Amino acid sequence: MYVVIVGAGEVGSSIAASLADTHDVAVVDIDSHRIEELIYEIDVLGVEGDGAELDTLEQANIEQADILIASTDDDETNIVTCGTANTVTDAFTISRVKSAKFLRTWQGAERAFGVDHMVATNLLTAESISRVVGMPAAQDVDTFADGTVQMAEFEIPAESPIAGQTVREADRYESLTFAALIRADDVVIPTGETELRPGDDVVVIGSPESVHTFANGMAPGVEGARDVLVVGGSDIGYHTARLLQDRGLKPRLIERDHERARELAEALPKTTVLESDATDREFLQREHVEDVDVVVSALDNDEKNLLASLLAKRLGAERAVAVVDSGEYVKLFEAVGVDVAVNPREATAEEITRFTREHQAENVAIIESDCAEVLEIEIDDGSVLVDRPIHESVADLPEGVVIGAITRDGDLVIPRGDTVIERGDHVVVFVDTEVLDAASNAL
Repeated sequence: MYVVIVGAGEVGSSIAASLADTHDVAVVDIDSHRIEELIYEIDVLGVEGDGAELDTLEQANIEQADILIASTDDDETNIVTCGTANTVTDAFTISRVKSAKFLRTWQGAERAFGVDHMVATNLLTAESISRVVGMPAAQDVDTFADGTVQMAEFEIPAESPIAGQTVREADRYESLTFAALIRADDVVIPTGETELRPGDDVVVIGSPESVHTFANGMAPGVEGARDVLVVGGSDIGYHTARLLQDRGLKPRLIERDHERARELAEALPKTTVLESDATDREFLQREHVEDVDVVVSALDNDEKNLLASLLAKRLGAERAVAVVDSGEYVKLFEAVGVDVAVNPREATAEEITRFTREHQAENVAIIESDCAEVLEIEIDDGSVLVDRPIHESVADLPEGVVIGAITRDGDLVIPRGDTVIERGDHVVVFVDTEVLDAASNAL
């Protein structure tokens, strides 16, 4: 497969790096230094120039492309790039946009703007935040198979009842799979005798009910969020509050700008909009921030989000979720006290990545800065799993692959050794990135 990526920022570079070993990749960017770095680091064709111009795309051999990914930081440039490519190629076009206004237009007409698939970064980020807010103690949550299957990642606290137990002792949930442990940046595929240690990140896959039950058992006394305070009326802040109120919550939102606060108050009838500075200690105390279950910091830069999150935690807020625009800061935020750092670029890369698989994945979740992925695959006749019991077919899968859940005609099937996977089943699998290519070919 030949993929042309326009934009060599975090999203474009991440996708290029993940594809370069198994596919032909060209990367286009106006920044010559970025192009030189990518050519030096990974095996790609680098083209300096404006990807919205036909001459530049032709230098990247756009006529031969199977997929075009427009991932610059400018919405209009990405849309125009897809439209330009459509004049000379039938490649599948993917446009990244920040604003959901373009997404609404695109959804209203098939292939509007000449775009086959549009990824709205701000909306995806808000959806990621709302899933985490709804799951006690979770660091990451994603849904698969139209909501029938859920994946969640938790850090095991020292005081957790399961700390020190084996997987066999902790596994009391019929429709839950302990897929993996992330331990000191290593991926551990657990057996029944694997010990769950404090500080481990455990990845579980199962029905939403079983995942919620596990969350409550792992961190008893930590309830799902009811009192949520959103800091910042950015587009991400707006969508987060909207999604939370759509779930029946009544969040509060702090916005400093008078006009923006008025707009938000009109657009969010079930959200209390407060016009103030979120770093005003006295204001936060008057608003009883110590009673807040989750503070979501969605301001316009990383430094402000870190300050707002840590201040809210210092004043007594239970959990802090912060938007972190720079991927390299994610671990830093979580190391200094932010419970969950959500990177919009990673959320975007997850959505785009599924279209670059040899067999198109229905959904993809990236775990711990790309140390592993959880994939939803529809089984066809070419899969090593089809018409075979799991205990037999896993011998043909590389180590580092765990079958977490199966859905058949919309119903959950619990994977057991004697379960026979059928053609058309949707299988949710955990895959260590070191064996991702081999696993993708087998699945």
